[in-house]
Order: sequence, then structure tokens, then C-alpha cells
Amino acid sequence: MTQNSPLQLSLPVHLPDDETFNSYYPAMGNDELIQKLQASAQGQSDAAIYLWGPEKSGRTHLLHAACAQANERERRSFYIPLGIHASISTALLEGLENLDLVCIDDIHAIAGHPVWEEALFDLYNRVAEHKRCALVVSANSSPLDAGFCLPDLISRMQWGLNYQLQPMADEEKLAALQRRAAMRGLQLPEDVGRFLLNRMARDLRTLFDVLDKLDKASMVHQRKLTIPFAKEMLRL
Repeated sequence: MTQNSPLQLSLPVHLPDDETFNSYYPAMGNDELIQKLQASAQGQSDAAIYLWGPEKSGRTHLLHAACAQANERERRSFYIPLGIHASISTALLEGLENLDLVCIDDIHAIAGHPVWEEALFDLYNRVAEHKRCALVVSANSSPLDAGFCLPDLISRMQWGLNYQLQPMADEEKLAALQRRAAMRGLQLPEDVGRFLLNRMARDLRTLFDVLDKLDKASMVHQRKLTIPFAKEMLRL
């Protein structure tokens, strides 16, 4: 379902415009995963994909990107974060096998909930039977370690493609920060970039938010990005 579909609009979910494959900075070792996700989004693969990594590792960005690419090709996609499972019904999973792409985020949130585990297992089976829909799910750990109680569900998750998101090295994060700054017409000196890596939370979302704040501050104060300026603006 596209972002304008009635079902999508019935969820408290918004697909951000800036989370696409073009705006994703992959760590070394994640190239194959991204290729498989793009193939799923484009209708070139119906293999189920299970990707996992810690919070703020980029899982959600990749699921958003897959849906965005599918929507661009006028393919019916659907994104649902199971972190909100307490406020929705398992009936939401019914019929999703008839779509082109289904991305289910944070499935570890329903681990230990029998009704939800059964519903997710049933969806896996329907997707496998129809062989039309590409199913992509994300979690914070592997199928065996996510806390699921239904053995058949764990088996189904292992049956498809399974990828662990590889973390970015500091040099990759620095390069990503400098590319992000350059896109905004801002020069980020290497020493300032390393200062941010050493003093701030190390996930890219936080680092990008800090960079955006410094960019706005530099325009307001008409000052270049330096370590003293960053300390002053960030109150470090």
C-alpha cells in the first residue's frame, strides 16, 4: 500500500521523505543486504528477508527506503512498526500477502505474545504460498535470540535470507558526516568531525541531528565550524 492508501493512513505511521537508499550510508559488509532489499522493492525477488541489529543501527531507515523505492515504481507496499502492537490488532496482517512488499519493523516487540506470534507465522506461510509478496522484517537480534516462543515461527524466520547489519567504523561515520555537511554547503573539518564522534552519541541519526544544529548556528552567528564553536553551541 502506498502512503496514500486508507490502510496506511489508519496507522499512526509516517514514512519520512529523507529516508531513502540514496540517503543511507552503508557500512562495509552491508552491500549484499542493500542489493537484496532493492531487488525486493523492485519486484525482482520474493525471498523473505530478516535483518537485525541494535537500536539506531539503521534498520528502520532501510525498511523506509525499501517502501519508498517500491512506491516510486507504483508497487503496493506496506510498512508497520510492531513497537505499536499494543494499540493495533493482528487483523492488520490479514491479506498483506496480496501486496508487492511488506516491511515489518521491530518484530522483537511481539516476542512472547502468543497471538501476535501466531499471526506473524500465518503471514509467513501465506507469503510463501502465494509467492507474490516480498516480506522484509527487522529485529534487534537474530531469530534464535529475539525471545520468540513459537518454534515454527523461528524456523520460518531462518528459512529466508538472514542479515546482521554491520556497524559503521569511525572512519565511515566521519566520511558520512562530511558528505552530509557538503550536501548542505557546509565544510566540516576533520578535527571537528572527530570531536563530535568522541563527545556525542555515536549513532548516525544523533550525529546528523547535531550537525544540523551546528549548521543552523553557524549561519546565525556567521562563524565557521571549529571545535571551540561546537563546544559553545553544544554546551560541552
